[in-house]
Amino acid sequence: MRYWLENLTFYINNMLWQDIVIAIACVIFSVSLTPQIYQGFKEKKGHIAYATSAPTFVGLYAITYAYFTIGLVFSGVISLITGTLWLTLFIQKLIYSK
Repeated sequence: MRYWLENLTFYINNMLWQDIVIAIACVIFSVSLTPQIYQGFKEKKGHIAYATSAPTFVGLYAITYAYFTIGLVFSGVISLITGTLWLTLFIQKLIYSK
């Protein structure tokens, strides 16, 4: 346990400012998607086109991988969440368009 706490402290002390900025922007993107997802579940409709949601969630997952490989952990986690929200919009379209 001590090992993990020391590594976390080291990471926080040496965190890149870019990681914080990217993570904050991705949080804003994620929060802005939640009303769209809620509306989709409420109205039982997939409002976002496949041509929008599919490349967006695939691209965000690729960006997530890239963030993790260069050590931007917070950005990677938040981008993963944002990508999953876009995947949710894709699945809504898939289910509700039948």
